Amino acid sequence: MSQKPRRSFLKKGLGMTALPLMGFAPMSELPKGQDKNLKLSLNAYSFNSPLKDKSLSLDGLFNFCAENAIPAIDLTAYYIETYPEVPDDRLLYDIKKMAHYSGLDISGTGVRNDFTLENAAQRNKEIKHVKDWIIAASKMGAPVLRVFAGKTEAQGVKWKELADGVIEAMQECASFGAQHGVIVAMQNHNDFIKSADQVNYIMENVGEEWFGLVLDVGSYSLKDPYEEISENIHHAVNWQIKENINHFGEQKPVDLKRLIKIINRSDYNGYLPIETLGPGDPFEKVKKFLKAVKKAMG
Repeated sequence: MSQKPRRSFLKKGLGMTALPLMGFAPMSELPKGQDKNLKLSLNAYSFNSPLKDKSLSLDGLFNFCAENAIPAIDLTAYYIETYPEVPDDRLLYDIKKMAHYSGLDISGTGVRNDFTLENAAQRNKEIKHVKDWIIAASKMGAPVLRVFAGKTEAQGVKWKELADGVIEAMQECASFGAQHGVIVAMQNHNDFIKSADQVNYIMENVGEEWFGLVLDVGSYSLKDPYEEISENIHHAVNWQIKENINHFGEQKPVDLKRLIKIINRSDYNGYLPIETLGPGDPFEKVKKFLKAVKKAMG
């Protein structure tokens, strides 16, 4: 099956053929690695422990981003009061206002879900969960909702059977997302999805304009991760830039210069959310990694 470049999605979705009349050059004419519009964001999961134990509030997280000149927050929905239930509109609008007063965009949000469940009733419940949070994302002003394929690990024929169920669920959610102005973006998470080929199979068979990829640089485990990133980057609508990559099962520090070079050679424009994991003070870990990413971006 032929690949569908991200730029084709954008042209189709925004009517790019009309842009020259408005004084804009088509995306295909932009020089590779030049005129990029890349902006950093912080994935809230970097502060998972203090957010979960309530030692850090969302207000405190937003202030941290503002103090460190981070333009946006990728606000994982787990840290919103009432999750997994959607809160009332008042709280969603308060979050939107809080972000604005902190000078932040909300670059995306995300939920937990599992579309590899074989029981139809259970899978439909997962689809409803995603749809509920699509509406919530729209109300917060988040353009992207990150979802998972699922937790089940499988190979061969079994993998394809489950993948077909994932594809159907993603199609339904992406179609619903289109009605609310929210892109549904699947994260490659090294559970059901482990390789670039598997990502491409799902992405290309979903075939919805409002569907994309949250490209998780740390979750390729079968081949050279930088080659895998290059294979999937045309699907990316958001990212998880992590400290480590999984190099044939071995954790190694990410080569930020190599990664940014790959991104600059692509047609990707938009947010690059960073995420730090593991032990240590998240405040210091994020500051250190943020400095390294900024240096690599030049």
